[in-house]
Amino acid sequence: MGARVTLPPPAPPSGAPPTPGREPSLTPVFVRLKLAIMRNGLRQSTGRTVGWCIGVAFAMLYALGMGAGMIALRGDHYAPAASVTVAVVLGVGWAIMPLFFFGGDDTLDPTRLAMLPLRPRPLITALLVSSLLGVGPVFTLIVSAGAVTAVAHGWAAGVVAVVAVALTLLLCVALARAVAAANTRLLTSRRGRDLALLSGLFVAVGAQLVNLGVSSLSSNGGLHRATSVASVLRWIPPAPAVDAVRSTARGAYGLAAVQLALTAVVLALILRWWYATLFRLMISPDASTLQAAPDGADRGARGRGRIGGRAGGRFGSGFGAGFGRGRAGGGLAGRLAGGRLLGGRTGTVMARQFRYLWRDPRSKASWATGLAVGLLLPLVAVVQDGTVYQCLWAAGLLGMQMYNQFGMDGSAFWTVSATIATRRDAALELRGRALTLAAVAVPYVTVVTTGAALLLGRTSALPETLGLSFAFLGALIATGSYASVRFPYAVPQDNPFANAAPGQSGLVALNVFGGTFSGAALCLPVLGLTLALHLTGHHGLLWLILPLGVLYGLGAAAASLRFTGPRLLDRLPEILAVVAKS
Repeated sequence: MGARVTLPPPAPPSGAPPTPGREPSLTPVFVRLKLAIMRNGLRQSTGRTVGWCIGVAFAMLYALGMGAGMIALRGDHYAPAASVTVAVVLGVGWAIMPLFFFGGDDTLDPTRLAMLPLRPRPLITALLVSSLLGVGPVFTLIVSAGAVTAVAHGWAAGVVAVVAVALTLLLCVALARAVAAANTRLLTSRRGRDLALLSGLFVAVGAQLVNLGVSSLSSNGGLHRATSVASVLRWIPPAPAVDAVRSTARGAYGLAAVQLALTAVVLALILRWWYATLFRLMISPDASTLQAAPDGADRGARGRGRIGGRAGGRFGSGFGAGFGRGRAGGGLAGRLAGGRLLGGRTGTVMARQFRYLWRDPRSKASWATGLAVGLLLPLVAVVQDGTVYQCLWAAGLLGMQMYNQFGMDGSAFWTVSATIATRRDAALELRGRALTLAAVAVPYVTVVTTGAALLLGRTSALPETLGLSFAFLGALIATGSYASVRFPYAVPQDNPFANAAPGQSGLVALNVFGGTFSGAALCLPVLGLTLALHLTGHHGLLWLILPLGVLYGLGAAAASLRFTGPRLLDRLPEILAVVAKS
């Protein structure tokens, strides 16, 4: 007997309407997809899983603490102002989060679904529901629940509080999705990746602004100013939903209905905006990806020249390729390349490094963060009547740029290494990189420290502060040179949010923490002399710290370069093996 053959069911006649209820819902599919993405992301490495668990634990502890703090304000005069302020901060955070962390969540990019036969309206529902899964929504739910509890009094306010929390959560998630969809073309381009890499700068600056705000509130009359500001913030969504709970508790049911309606209308407008953006992304053609043909051969030649110059800047030979006097290669880098300031290999290395700072997104973000935070911390000291010694942060943050010099180069270091044939070549390569850092750090530290001392009225402390800063900077250049050669680590080029390749987190910690402590320990003689002069009352001799700090920092950096530079040639195979992991 032959095998039994099962025939498929007969197809419906042509033109017959589809059987109702056969079309599956997208929501369960997207929920399972989101869970699978989260699960598979944690399976990449043990370190990633541990880091995620620690991050989630801290986020939940912070959310619970903030929610408990809001509940503790229940019945307080300033509870309504705190509740609406927290709601506005949540909304702003969700609005700007996709701009900086777009690349960290692949589900934020709707263009990945453009080839699938999906309609925008059911897709919005599925994406919105699946977006409620994650740490961010749980954090928002806990904090917003604490905010409404602080102003809820009575059973009617409790019912409105449930609606307010739901509206707040949906508005925040929908706003993040709409902003991500509207900026998809930008955030998937190089400019968008540059913006994402600068997220650390915005986070650091934002943290200091919050610090200043808290200090202002703790002063006399600060809370009264917060109440005045909250009278305006209560009408900025999603704050009206939270304030509707307070209005209900006071018996102003009409005002509460208006506030809830306002939040619902804003949510509907955001969903409509999201719908229009998805329709354009998934149905309309993207004209930005279509390049018009050049009108003539001359334009094509110019285009090829520009492309060649760009390629030579980062991935070319590294010595002379692309070092013209164009917009990116002019200024100090162009003069260095032309030999006007420094000749030979040292000047060429400096020109290449300046080009890296201008064109490489990672280097640009790292330097921008160091410069901005190094300026911001002394300004905080000025505003809060702090100490002028906070200017040491400027030297420390710039000195840390000397670490992992070759790992940051990525695949470009393969070509650079081909030009290092002798120990002198290796020494000049490392010297050029150190001088690049010093060319920026020395005038920057001088200007920041001098300005802070003048604003604080501590000009008498300027010589010793500058001396300590230069000694600290020289010590970090010395230890950074050695660490770059002895303990390099790969920086993945395809993931802008990863600071090291898998399995090299220990080297990152060794460079950051070990380098900072070793640099501080190296300049202990200058610090000890400063403390001795203060304790013995010889304040008139403190000006000696400036020349001693300059000489000590210069000597430490020179000694380290003299010791480490020639050994770079011997370490080239190991460094190239590390770079290959990027």
